[in-house]
Amino acid sequence: MRILITNDDGLRAAGLVPLIKWCKKLGEVTVVVPKYEQSGKSHGIEFHNPWTVEEVELEDGITAIAVDSTTADCVRYAILGMGEKFDLIISGINRGLNIGSDILYSGTASAVFEGARLGVKGIAVSTDPSVYDIAHERLDMVYDFFVKHDLLSKCDLYNVNIPVEIKGIRITRQGGPYYSDEFHTISGSDKSKTVMAYGFSAYEEDHDYEIDTNAALHGYLSVSPITIIRTDLAVFEELKGLNE
Repeated sequence: MRILITNDDGLRAAGLVPLIKWCKKLGEVTVVVPKYEQSGKSHGIEFHNPWTVEEVELEDGITAIAVDSTTADCVRYAILGMGEKFDLIISGINRGLNIGSDILYSGTASAVFEGARLGVKGIAVSTDPSVYDIAHERLDMVYDFFVKHDLLSKCDLYNVNIPVEIKGIRITRQGGPYYSDEFHTISGSDKSKTVMAYGFSAYEEDHDYEIDTNAALHGYLSVSPITIIRTDLAVFEELKGLNE
């Protein structure tokens, strides 16, 4: 198996080397990551200006390609720029859960979306910050679940969230908002001012563990099949006869 590893936490993310070492058990590994953190940059790409690409040694025998752009650009460069073929993209392990509609902002998720656009299966992996340092120890559990149920034959993309304590594993669907923002004025006046966004929890708790937010926040390892299709297929089927 040929695996592409990327992330949105950047080249020096503490979880990168443990993930690389774990993935080497599965096959040949290529690492292409952002030079600097790209959290919250979603699926942005840079095509107006050039960017640098540099091979960096992370540890003895472990190297990565550092791209001075976004996570999506890392995947674009690995597949289109380097001309490499991959069987699987693993993005992460992200420091912080990517659940609910917040995955729309996620650079971690953007990697597998971009991979799918280019024909490669992918798994985005995130975890609670409090267990970030040991999250890689739980990857065997994730992998065994994927193999046991042959998940990648059923869907090309999955969003995985590893909680603090694992009661079990749940197949989940995307929930609603997890965080929102309020804006504070830092300086200036109404006509010209500097503002700063401050995040706060928008999560409304219930106990439907088919929803990723509820599952991950209540101790279940959440595995969500996801897609890059933005068409509401149910409405399309209802409306397609209206063509004039």
